[in-house]
Amino acid sequence: MRVSRPDLVPDAGLSREEMEALQREIAAAAVFEDDFAFDPRALTTPDSDREDGAQTTLADSTAGSSSDSSDSTDAPTDADSPVVVGVDQSFLTNDDGDQDRALSAVVAMRDGEVIERAHAVTGLEIPYIPGLLSFREGKPILAALEELSVEPDLLLFDGSGRIHFRQAGIATHMGVVLDVPSVGVAKSLLCGTPAEETDDLPEGTRVPIESNSRVDAPDGTLLGYAVQTRQYDSPNRHINPLYVSPGHRVGPETAADIVLECAASYKLPEPVRLADNYADEAKRERQD
Repeated sequence: MRVSRPDLVPDAGLSREEMEALQREIAAAAVFEDDFAFDPRALTTPDSDREDGAQTTLADSTAGSSSDSSDSTDAPTDADSPVVVGVDQSFLTNDDGDQDRALSAVVAMRDGEVIERAHAVTGLEIPYIPGLLSFREGKPILAALEELSVEPDLLLFDGSGRIHFRQAGIATHMGVVLDVPSVGVAKSLLCGTPAEETDDLPEGTRVPIESNSRVDAPDGTLLGYAVQTRQYDSPNRHINPLYVSPGHRVGPETAADIVLECAASYKLPEPVRLADNYADEAKRERQD
């Protein structure tokens, strides 16, 4: 993939103050509204030939075979259908048990089918610092995306977009650097305030997440949504929502629509869920 803004590529050698200043520059460059040509409703199409209604994945066709840094399939696809890529990571440790390398995994899907998978392993330069995740994981992600032969129409990240202290989470940072529409899908709320209670929400519900004093935005700015993709049919158990926010060139309402559209049978949207599975698979193969 081509880097559109090399001046904004995350640099782990910057001071914390410089990193935060760069994030503010990224937020200023980000477009938090729809700016793409594809139909979000076409991002995922269940495979009607499968009894369980699930989607066909590359893992189905390569079961029992070993994976390389890049896997692809020759399944017939509509060239006009959008390609959505899920991004996730796992981490490798050294002999002392410390995390010293990131394994970044990306899974490309079209019409609900996996068309390519790729991963890259790179060194970690800094520890995890809340709010500065992209400076730890951004370059590893760019390395994995470089392995893809297809061009993404949309990137879905396991992490925040505009729901971020400086409105520049990893989905925003990478989206702006690549100038590709992107969405952040986080499992916990980094900052901001839900407009309503988010406990035990019915499936399909979305609750606005608004900025507060912890965010570099006027109070009440819509940052994204708490999105309930799945829920138990039981009064004694409940599933927490996902925190969905625009990264770049996607508006908050559309970001929520996309995540609901891509959540096939699980809480996570399918591209992100499969990227998570692939990251674990590639990690196991390296450790064996």
